[in-house]
Amino acid sequence: MGSTASGNSGTWRNWGGNVTARPAREVTPASVEELAAAVRRAAEDGLRVKAVGTGHSFTSIAATDGVLIRPHLLTGIRGIDRANMTVTAQAGTPLKRLNMALAREGLSLTNMGDIMEQTVSGAISTGTHGTGRDSASIAAQIKGLELVTADGSVLTCSEKENPDVFAAARIGLGALGVVTAVTFAVEPVFLLTAREEPMPLEKVLAEFDELWAENEHFEFYWFPHTGSTNTKRNNRSAGPENPVGRWAGWFEDEFLSNGVFQVANWVGRAVPATVPAIARISSRALSARTYTDIPYKVFTSPRRVRFVEMEYAVPRAALPETLRELKAMVDRSGVRVSFPVEVRTAPADDITLSTASGRDSAYVAVHMFRGTPYQRYFTAAERIFTAHEGRPHWGKIHTRDAAYFSGVYPRFGEFTALRDRLDPERRFQNDYLRRVLGS
Repeated sequence: MGSTASGNSGTWRNWGGNVTARPAREVTPASVEELAAAVRRAAEDGLRVKAVGTGHSFTSIAATDGVLIRPHLLTGIRGIDRANMTVTAQAGTPLKRLNMALAREGLSLTNMGDIMEQTVSGAISTGTHGTGRDSASIAAQIKGLELVTADGSVLTCSEKENPDVFAAARIGLGALGVVTAVTFAVEPVFLLTAREEPMPLEKVLAEFDELWAENEHFEFYWFPHTGSTNTKRNNRSAGPENPVGRWAGWFEDEFLSNGVFQVANWVGRAVPATVPAIARISSRALSARTYTDIPYKVFTSPRRVRFVEMEYAVPRAALPETLRELKAMVDRSGVRVSFPVEVRTAPADDITLSTASGRDSAYVAVHMFRGTPYQRYFTAAERIFTAHEGRPHWGKIHTRDAAYFSGVYPRFGEFTALRDRLDPERRFQNDYLRRVLGS
């Protein structure tokens, strides 16, 4: 067998550095059969099982004291079906590799999030999304799924096959089984023109409905302690390609967004009183620019400055009010926030526990530099989000539990009933799932 299982695997840490776990053993299966065997063996030993991707979640959704499955040998594209315009990728494939492989084949996903370090299965299982008027999260582009369930059997699902599992498992939180392969809808590669420009916050909020309606992909970043935002509109383009120049790209994306930003955050963490001044400079540092490129080069950007994050989906109509309340809270509370607040949208989808399930949504994400006390800010922000029946991102910090979710997700009971059927012994349980789904 090609898989390695280290008896004592030491400590696992997530990307944000705020979650650690000590699994009893780690397994790196090289095939679906090996993964299924590892799940069966865990059951014999009375151990729980969790698969982990790149650890980009800020919650303990992947933490376990049982068997930790690392999927990095289960990578690559299994097949491309040009007749049906689908691509099947193995679960451990990083989104970056998927995007590059698709581009080489002249194909692309319709929409994606803003980072691509995560594995395919990690990204879909937590509901990773970008921004879109008509196109939704990565999970909403799934046409088929393969997963290993608690008894070690391999289950496939789609709209036609096991449709009840398909409805839930596209964003399954790791609670229904270990995803081993994902089939995505793809389309011929296309060009996007991105237009980034500063805009006063009040103007963005007053015109939010128009900005949303007029653009295929609209998002903005508001810099706390200022009345400034940086807006980004991505729309399909006939070309020609006009990528960000090498120097401009390095300066804006690496130097300003990662290098200088890192130093500014170190200063802000050491001397919080400097944060508002730094925020004013940061909000002015990014100038307007327009560029045209293939989708993944426009949608995604590197994120090297480590942070912790909370993000909630609120009904899209509630966005301007939510942001005004957030700004009033920051101004009033005296918290010092050196990271911009990111705002995106998604259309309603039909996935049981998708943050956009059954409602047009706007996402508001608050961040804090890693190592900075974030509790006060996040607690105050969460109070605002929950007053608007907000739904937290499954992979980002929040304090909600099953009682809350049963109120904001009309189909919550549908998910827990399916879990009872697929994992009656709670092989895939951990503390996080016990809190958010109930035991």
